[in-house]
Amino acid sequence: MNTRKIIPFPQARRAFTLLEVIIVIALIAIIAGAVAPNLTKIFKDNQVSLVPSMIKDVKISLEAYKFKTGAYPTTEEGLATVVTSGYLEEVPVDPWKREFKYRFPGEKNKDSYDIWSLGEDGVESDDDIGNWKK
Repeated sequence: MNTRKIIPFPQARRAFTLLEVIIVIALIAIIAGAVAPNLTKIFKDNQVSLVPSMIKDVKISLEAYKFKTGAYPTTEEGLATVVTSGYLEEVPVDPWKREFKYRFPGEKNKDSYDIWSLGEDGVESDDDIGNWKK
């Protein structure tokens, strides 16, 4: 008598087919393509919105400098004088890694000084962000 035990085959494992993998990759690419331009816009808007608060910080240092010395630094002295006097740690840079521009007496603020960022384009133009724009 033959007493062989019959061992059933294990059930086949279910795996992803090549078609399913391609569909998932395509969906991820479509979603990434739709989100990427919006992220760039959000980042750009954040850079622009940072500038006024950075200018306010510099204004506080300039007011402290004026309080001690009796006058704002001249255009030639610039913000470097405020740094050497200890009111700023370093000459401030805008979100695009360029130093803020400073002018005293100001052209836009006749009774005070102008401090501004050249903005994303890096050239003096109408899109500059300064202490004259409220």
